[in-house]
Amino acid sequence: MTDLQAGAATTGTGDRSWPRAALPALCATQIIGWGILYYAFPVLAPHITAATGWSTAQATAAFSAALLVSALAGIPVGRIIDRHGPRTVMTTGSVAGALALTGVALAPDLPVFLAAWLLAGAAMAATFYPPAFAALTRWHHPHHVRALTTVTLAGGLASTLFAPLTAALADHLDWRATYLVLAAVLAVTTIPLHALTLRAPWPPAPRPDPRTGIAPEHAASSPARSRPFLLLAAALTLSAFAMYGTVFALVPLIIARGARPATAAWTLGLAGFGQTLGRTLYAALARRTGVTARTTVLIAAGGATTALLAAVPGPIPLLVVLAVASGTVRGNLTLLQATAVTDRWGTGAYGRLSALLTAPTTVAAALAPWAGAALAPALGGYPALLAACAAVSGLAAALAVLPARARRDSA
Repeated sequence: MTDLQAGAATTGTGDRSWPRAALPALCATQIIGWGILYYAFPVLAPHITAATGWSTAQATAAFSAALLVSALAGIPVGRIIDRHGPRTVMTTGSVAGALALTGVALAPDLPVFLAAWLLAGAAMAATFYPPAFAALTRWHHPHHVRALTTVTLAGGLASTLFAPLTAALADHLDWRATYLVLAAVLAVTTIPLHALTLRAPWPPAPRPDPRTGIAPEHAASSPARSRPFLLLAAALTLSAFAMYGTVFALVPLIIARGARPATAAWTLGLAGFGQTLGRTLYAALARRTGVTARTTVLIAAGGATTALLAAVPGPIPLLVVLAVASGTVRGNLTLLQATAVTDRWGTGAYGRLSALLTAPTTVAAALAPWAGAALAPALGGYPALLAACAAVSGLAAALAVLPARARRDSA
């Protein structure tokens, strides 16, 4: 059965033909993919720089370049999934991810290390949340929020499981061997899961959304050029820069305040548990708030937790609690972005519209680790860096109010 087959596709009211194993499989592959391709790096970065002599900025720049590739590749990936479904894209991405991490582990010098991470970026674009969200939104609509919540609840466990696991492997192996083990785990789990469980017919694009009147063939262009879309993208981009700057500053911040590296890794993992906790609250929040209020409040809350991490010097258990609180907000922000397109413009061309919204946020997430590593010494340390991230979140929250005003002005 090919991705393009639409034989028994959903009609919206009667029989639904989705792959029953797809949701649990995507839950597993999001945990493994994020845990290995993303969260292993902040744990292994100190080991990499110590063993190779590369600077933190150089090593982090290679990882940031991967995220930039992910942002650029995400747009054509979204278009392909809109037309043909997720199976081929996500399976190929899993193969590329395993090959990329093998290249990272075996890289003899910095240029090869960079090239391997560029391939990893393409794998991220094909396997991370955006393609999974596109698949679940099409297969599960109109109950897609429940499916999206489920997969992000699982994905929130990625750092909880893989940050400590990576730290434990690094205690017994060097960083290269650790990455080889992780590449093998990625290959033997995510390749067959994507290949075997995403086989259902791909439903046709929906009819024009009754809220917007936008036909699917125009849905990718009209909203994306509107002022509300651009303002929303700006707010989410600034928020993502602050959020991921905080994530990558967390481990060195905790270490600088007296914790052992293993404790710092566990703190990062517990922040991932906070993400999972936050995502259990999103549905209730969505029922009780409008889309603009929800966006503004969550972005502002992210800035507040970052400011507290910057201001509170300890003790370590209190910093752990603040890290969990920060993760709780971050988990809600993930679902906020996952539902931003459908909440405002319906499901037409979701893959490409969502990719267009996600691309600048992914660029910001890519630049944040490198910028943080470069700016922390200039600013006087990681507390000052987190204070700057909190200020950026404040600006993002102010921008989040503007899309609603733009819609009223154009009405």
